[in-house]
Amino acid sequence: MKNTAILLIACPDQRGLVASIADFVYRHNGNILHADEHGDSESDRFLMRVEFDPSEFDIGLSHFSEHFSPIAEKFGMQWRLAQSSHRPKMVILVSKYDHCLADLLYRHKSEELTCDIPLIISNHPDNQPIAEFYQIPYTTIPVPKDNKRNAEEKILALLKQHAPDFIVLARYMQILSNEFVNEYPHRIINIHHSFLPAFVGAKPYHQAFERGVKLIGATSHYVTEVLDDGPIIEQDVARISHRDSLEDLLQKGRDLEKVVLSRAVRWHIENRVLLYGNKTVVFN
Repeated sequence: MKNTAILLIACPDQRGLVASIADFVYRHNGNILHADEHGDSESDRFLMRVEFDPSEFDIGLSHFSEHFSPIAEKFGMQWRLAQSSHRPKMVILVSKYDHCLADLLYRHKSEELTCDIPLIISNHPDNQPIAEFYQIPYTTIPVPKDNKRNAEEKILALLKQHAPDFIVLARYMQILSNEFVNEYPHRIINIHHSFLPAFVGAKPYHQAFERGVKLIGATSHYVTEVLDDGPIIEQDVARISHRDSLEDLLQKGRDLEKVVLSRAVRWHIENRVLLYGNKTVVFN
């Protein structure tokens, strides 16, 4: 696959932004392949993703910052440069449910998710056979109710050892402490089995069944200190009939969860997600 450079920008909205960025790439012999932008009138923020071919770029990408910084300072930009050839490291946390884990590992094996998975961590041994099938190391760290802190410390020690770029909670049924979340700000992706903000917390399908909803959903979001309140990356829904039992809701929900989580993970890997406030822009 051809290596491309991806420039991600967020700054106050103002005149001349697009022209200045395009001119910079042009002047240094780059060829823009894709350019997506969004201006948010309420927050007066401008967000942009520019993907370009750097094969004839007249400055090395390692020196990109020193050349681009004057433009960034002029417009007050927050920015970063990524490369499509980079394979980020993703660590997966999972409990007993296997559907999201199995889907992620299948898509990883088929190269749909172009990342490396150095480790899977679980509080139960149930999913070890799946990990072994895909030849991914699997570690079990039980989380006793009376000593969750000790379990988190063990997990954090493993994460520091493997240095993941981001973490995916593939139905990891434990609430992470604020200290844990703050170690990886906006780098923990969760799947919640509800169309947030409806039915937060535990057993949302049970809540939805009792409420008699006509739609159920799944939400993938970045984890923050507030439970199920982080910036949303992707959501999807399925229609529910009055004939559907609770088990029907659970089955339809599992199908949604794995697809929604895999989409969010893929877009994160491909540097398509930009955050502002408690929202995201996904350039897909």
